[in-house]
Amino acid sequence: MDRNKGVYNNLLELVGQTPMVQLNRITEGFPGRYFAKLEMFNPGHSAKDRIALHIVESAEKKGILKPGSTIVETTSGNTGFSLAMIAMVKGYQCKLAVSDKSSVDKIDGLRAMGAEVYVCPANVPADDPRSYYEVAKRIHKETPNSVYINQYFNELNIEAHYETTGPEIWKQTEGKITHLVVASGTGGTISGSAQYLKEQNPNIKILGVDAMGSVLKKFHETGEFDENEIKPYKIEGLGKNLIPTATDFSVIDVYEKVSDKDAAYKAREIIRKEGIFPGYTCGAVMQATQQYAEKGFFDANSVVVVVFPDHGSRYMNKIYSDVWMKEQGFYDSELPQNKPANYVK
Repeated sequence: MDRNKGVYNNLLELVGQTPMVQLNRITEGFPGRYFAKLEMFNPGHSAKDRIALHIVESAEKKGILKPGSTIVETTSGNTGFSLAMIAMVKGYQCKLAVSDKSSVDKIDGLRAMGAEVYVCPANVPADDPRSYYEVAKRIHKETPNSVYINQYFNELNIEAHYETTGPEIWKQTEGKITHLVVASGTGGTISGSAQYLKEQNPNIKILGVDAMGSVLKKFHETGEFDENEIKPYKIEGLGKNLIPTATDFSVIDVYEKVSDKDAAYKAREIIRKEGIFPGYTCGAVMQATQQYAEKGFFDANSVVVVVFPDHGSRYMNKIYSDVWMKEQGFYDSELPQNKPANYVK
């Protein structure tokens, strides 16, 4: 895609080719240089535009998606928004099963984009009939001429990032990247980017980010799916209570877990120090980068790329709400707080 083209046929031609910017104040004191890949510059404001468009257009080429079809998916919000956007442009219907830990902003955004939304409890086992995985399967079975995207178990999830995100990062760093820090949820971004980058230079280290309460880190280290690892957590689009086949664990070198509170405050710190308005998972990625730095993963020659997956506007009623932060028990007067509004009378 040529972003200097001037005029585009539709919004979907803007997916990909996101910018990369150097991080300065937020990484002060860390050895090496740090760059953020800003996936919020996709038209749907997240990295999920890449996989949604790739999977939909692959289904069209195979004749699976046809005029009048309905797209069905399980989502924490961002993939759903991307699919709803694509469905609007291409003329499909869209039905989404969404976790109830998704922000109100995300759910309202999905409805505004014309999607039919089913909000499901987050803190139930993956095989529970109320889980968003099972609800999506049921919707698919009950909806004629529907296609279930199934991002967690779809190899096209990896392929999308192998073909776009990985090459972009390699080109933008002129092949100098030494470390890639990526949130691991479905696993498409980290796996596809890692596969491509390690083909170019097998010495590049792939540093995964997992959530406290998720099973991914332990599974990567031991090969064991430990249900005792599963606990409720707030970060959206990060970690899992199952093992997605869209994650290629063989190309990931290590995982670091982050807490809900640390990720929330780190997102607020990014705004104050870099002027970037990041989503919740961006805060998690930045917090993990700090933890990796403190553990000695980087040196003066390191060129570290962190992938910021989405935009902060989807979390106004969560991490950017002081009321929500206090309700979660996150309030800490020593950490960044919003300035009060000044009302003129």
